[in-house]
Amino acid sequence: MQEFRGNLIDVVHQRIFAATVRVSGGKIVAIEETDQAGSNFLLPGFVDAHVHIESSMLTPAEFSRAAVQHGTVATVSDPHEIGNVLGVEGVRYMLKNAERGPLKIFFGAPACVPATIFETAGATIDAQQVAQLLDDQRICYLSEMMNYPGVLAGDAEVLAKIQAALDRGKPVDGHAPGVRGADAARYFGRGISTDHECISKAEALDKLRCGAKILIREGSAARNFEALYTLLDEFPQECMLCSDDKHPDELVEGHINVLVQRAVQRGVELMNVLRAACVNPVLHYGLDVGLLRVGDDADFIEVDNLQDWNVLQTVIRGRSVIGDPPASADQVAPAAINKFAATPLSPDQFKCRLPEGAETVNVIQALDGELVTQRQIFPVAVQDGLAVADPQRDLLKLVVVSRYETAPPAIAFIHNFGLQHGAIASSVAHDSHNIVAVGTNDDDLCQAVNLVIQARGGLALATGREHHLLALPVAGLMSDRPYPEVAEQYTRLDRRAKELGSCLRAPFMALSFMALLVIPEIKLSDQGLFDGGRFEFLPLFNAAPQNEPPAS
Repeated sequence: MQEFRGNLIDVVHQRIFAATVRVSGGKIVAIEETDQAGSNFLLPGFVDAHVHIESSMLTPAEFSRAAVQHGTVATVSDPHEIGNVLGVEGVRYMLKNAERGPLKIFFGAPACVPATIFETAGATIDAQQVAQLLDDQRICYLSEMMNYPGVLAGDAEVLAKIQAALDRGKPVDGHAPGVRGADAARYFGRGISTDHECISKAEALDKLRCGAKILIREGSAARNFEALYTLLDEFPQECMLCSDDKHPDELVEGHINVLVQRAVQRGVELMNVLRAACVNPVLHYGLDVGLLRVGDDADFIEVDNLQDWNVLQTVIRGRSVIGDPPASADQVAPAAINKFAATPLSPDQFKCRLPEGAETVNVIQALDGELVTQRQIFPVAVQDGLAVADPQRDLLKLVVVSRYETAPPAIAFIHNFGLQHGAIASSVAHDSHNIVAVGTNDDDLCQAVNLVIQARGGLALATGREHHLLALPVAGLMSDRPYPEVAEQYTRLDRRAKELGSCLRAPFMALSFMALLVIPEIKLSDQGLFDGGRFEFLPLFNAAPQNEPPAS
């Protein structure tokens, strides 16, 4: 029999009292109210209501070891990143690897593999395969339905996936950036129950009126907490907290605990914060996670105070896991499951010849802290008949190279990335995970891309003779190293990219979303420049200026 003493925060019944919690066999067998309990607090553990573990570049087991240090006891995890590379085989890999870590990870069946037909993906997961995955008791829900045009159009394959989840009593996650009004009502009316893509309170209120629960997202790329946190008091039963994508350097610093701390500091009522962080995900998804009640699994945390939220203990199934040392490299080493067919390229393949009569170029405008982009129009920078990058105007070359076949790169231009020298590249390129790279010149672009190809996946930086690589041999998405080592390598790459001039908070994370076609307004796939609002390809060049160019 184990005993834990402290001021117990009963979020379900909205009260705080001194108590002794008795645990046996991984279950809470008794909770006894006492007169004194010291200064520490016991409360249900934190739950990340929507996260792609692959974006941490850690295997599920290593993500698990990092997250529990911050009081996370469970995640609702969408494995569509590895699904887009390896299909059902990739999902099953995640399920198996997750068993090696202490965290309770609840996976969904990927709804959109491939995410669109406008890019080269590594796999397809059709409605029949989705149904088979949903029959697995370890699969708790249908992952985010990103194909909102298909939902609105009544696409038979899309609706079959949704119906498969509803028939099994499993929730369906949403993904509807900018979908409002009648379209939002139709989208959520199909049985979709959540959305994590709101970037404004007005958008969230619109979706709440449609019956959707709002997941307030704060990750390494998309940061919407400040726009949405007041919803926690206004709609305490309809909100959850999530990271969506969390890079390893930020994960070692904090997780959902950071959002709890920020919300309390901004004056959100304590119980409403904890309802979103601890209780609502468990109830909505039907998770097998304890809520600090007699008979529950002993899944809870101990913190030293309600201002700093320093986590002293994370208990999962009755075992204190926060003190577990990081696994050694030998313990981590997973099977190198992967799919990578691309072969090295030459600098000449990155040249972009200017068509006759072209005067302007359609440019992707990156927005720091957002997944959405904007379309800008610039005069073309020309050298020897070629359209080239112009770092003085922050006009850089962006390329996407298929990793699944040998093919020439798709080429576009991007503004607001900031590099003044060199190039960076990544095989983490949502959602098909081809190779995406941005750079100031073709030689460095080629070098960075080839580093990724030669490693069969990774993040790379090249400038002249200098080059750096974080290898990601597991599906080209995840490292096979312990999480402190991965975080350290990533931090060095991130720092160097910023030293080369990038003005973005997370340059590699921002780069990874420049190929995400389902997020407006303009992105690049391996097949060309894409208009995410119209859902169609867009010409790279224009014959005449369309409007005044932005200030340099």
